[in-house]
Amino acid sequence: MRIIGIDPGIAIVGFGVVDKEGSQLRPVQYGSIQTQAGLSVPLRLKQIFEAMQSLLETYRPDEMAVEKLFFNKNVTTAFTVGQARGVILLASEMAGVPVYEYTPMQVKQAVTGYGGAEKKQIQEMTKLLLRLKEVPKPDDVADALGIALTHAQFRAFISISEGVRR
Repeated sequence: MRIIGIDPGIAIVGFGVVDKEGSQLRPVQYGSIQTQAGLSVPLRLKQIFEAMQSLLETYRPDEMAVEKLFFNKNVTTAFTVGQARGVILLASEMAGVPVYEYTPMQVKQAVTGYGGAEKKQIQEMTKLLLRLKEVPKPDDVADALGIALTHAQFRAFISISEGVRR
């Protein structure tokens, strides 16, 4: 199974593509989509959408895992991140790739075993689990890989619950 993890943003969208075969996890590709500050929000959203379409076409993931949006003190940032998240979800829907969403706490729990883990702990565990030489930069990329790993962990439970519903 091929999973693409996405850490949404308006300036930087982190992505990480991971293959899961049995209990083995292998990084395929990871990086970021970056938009330039000062450009209009509609143009930045278009750039994100087109880059997502390209990623989905190139790597053909079976499923997408995206971090759920949570509101912080900066509501303006939350709205623009929500807009970016919307075009990411649209690209996935148009490509026929199912989307699964995870909270930051779920990512912390799945990757480190502790829901209160610090960002650095998640990044180090992601590096270790994927046998990377270093923590990917910028942080959004490491976060996207952590989200993909979270989905890989939760995927076994999703399969079980889908079987129960049938």
